[in-house]
Amino acid sequence: MSERIKTFKEFYQFYLTEHSKTGTRIFHFLGTLLVFCVIGYVISSGKERFLWYIPIFGYGFAWFSHAVIEKNKPATFKYPLWSLISDFKLFFELLIGKQKFITRKIEIEAEAEIEKEQINH
Repeated sequence: MSERIKTFKEFYQFYLTEHSKTGTRIFHFLGTLLVFCVIGYVISSGKERFLWYIPIFGYGFAWFSHAVIEKNKPATFKYPLWSLISDFKLFFELLIGKQKFITRKIEIEAEAEIEKEQINH
């Protein structure tokens, strides 16, 4: 990604390629879900002191998955607003089934690994 992306539509396609592994999607989903849980808890309890958990859950889970699972650099640093919007968009698309936790790329890699094992045995 050497040139700046100019539209959100282009960015979201790039974002999806940077979130192609199942583990990354799960960690992003859990982090965003915890953000909503914290917001709900703060609203219901009035304990604003728990708001500081939002960036820890939101960014912590995501950045961990990029470093350990996806092994890439989060787009947050170059496109902070589009990245945040995309996190929520992916969360809701996963929730309603428009996006899958297991992507076709993962399925293809798994099939290739199975075929490789079958050839070796």
